[in-house]
Amino acid sequence: MSNRSERADAALLRRWGLPDPGDSKKTRGRVMVVGGSRRAPGAVLLAGEAALRVGAGRLGLVVPGSIDAQIGIAIPEAAIFALPERATAAIGQPARDELAGADAVLVGPGFDDPEQTRGTVLAVADCGIGCLVLDAFALGILPRIPRELLPATLILNPNAEEAAILLGRDLADDRTEDRADDVAEIARRFDAIVNCYGTIAAADGTTWRIDAGGPGLATSGSGDVLAGAIAGFAARGAPPEQAAVRGSWTHARAGDRLADRVGLGYLARDLVRELTPAATETAGGPGSDG
Repeated sequence: MSNRSERADAALLRRWGLPDPGDSKKTRGRVMVVGGSRRAPGAVLLAGEAALRVGAGRLGLVVPGSIDAQIGIAIPEAAIFALPERATAAIGQPARDELAGADAVLVGPGFDDPEQTRGTVLAVADCGIGCLVLDAFALGILPRIPRELLPATLILNPNAEEAAILLGRDLADDRTEDRADDVAEIARRFDAIVNCYGTIAAADGTTWRIDAGGPGLATSGSGDVLAGAIAGFAARGAPPEQAAVRGSWTHARAGDRLADRVGLGYLARDLVRELTPAATETAGGPGSDG
């Protein structure tokens, strides 16, 4: 039976609030993003920068050794770690230590090989991480991973095709309560928080909807930005369901701001830069509308 979703807006996010950022980058949380490939090296850059743009304090990127040097040059704010070449190989100790100490770990952006992705998800989970966010290829292989091998706090960010894999059938039409029921079913099945195109569900069946965003969000790399924003808010200490709602709303609001200013045709890297003023609207700081 359908339960009506709560509308998530700026007023709700202000009521929820965020933990005090403190006066150090260490108090704003550490995000680790694991992903990338020669074919799609930009995905981890977008996701990692997005996490910083929503206020996370520290960033590490764990990427294939074939691209680690280029990635390090492209985002000087991040610490860079190399993944082993074989999917079954253990992650090196420096990266394991950073993953274990991270406040949120995002896996998936830019991966393009299912077996490597599955091996990496298992290796990352074996590091004893607390909060895991899965995106892109990491969602396609999730049904093949026993839930008990993953951390208790799990956030999923599927698109419609990935949601259909997790659900085992096509997703209901957008912006309907049937869609909310489907997303809630995925959340129950994987004991996770799930965000799918502005519908967010917790494993207990609670759902939220975001009536923001527009067609401009359907651009290459937009999902990587969204996943990074969710991970960034989780690292800052937001409860996982609030991190998913806040990340999704901030991503959508950034798209609305760009659409108002420049129209259709903005890029994912434009979305990244717009996350900070969008997030500020819910923090009561400069640029807030109330």
